[in-house]
Amino acid sequence: MNPAQEYPKVYLYRRIVQAKLFIDAHYADKIDLDNISDEAYFSKYHFIRLFKTVYGKTPHQYLKATRIEKAKQLLRQGNTVSDACFEVGFDSLSSFSGLFKRMVGQPASAYAAHYQQRQDQKAKTPLAFVPGCYAYQHGWTENSNFEETEPHPAG
Repeated sequence: MNPAQEYPKVYLYRRIVQAKLFIDAHYADKIDLDNISDEAYFSKYHFIRLFKTVYGKTPHQYLKATRIEKAKQLLRQGNTVSDACFEVGFDSLSSFSGLFKRMVGQPASAYAAHYQQRQDQKAKTPLAFVPGCYAYQHGWTENSNFEETEPHPAG
């Protein structure tokens, strides 16, 4: 009898979620599939199938995606690429850089530079980043002045 027939689905789901939370908490540590599947009390291969069924990706893919997302946060906070690499649990800067480029679509240094450039633009021209419909609703459009807006019915 397989475990899916022995245990209710909610019990199996809780164990998979427990493993996901383990990855979320220990993504920067040296964890592997053995550690993660042990956390969920499953055999490795059964765990991979269940995890992929629930989250749409294997535990390893999820771990890599979590690490890259955390690295993006660190880069946006102004950390260097090598600091971000080692803080999220990678051993090699070249493997981190290659994976980052594959998953994000640009090198980590370009991502950090682009983010900083965008922050500088926001500081210089903040209204350029306000959606047009919101600016129009509040009378902030470029050619608008306060006399064009309707007076508030209560005032």
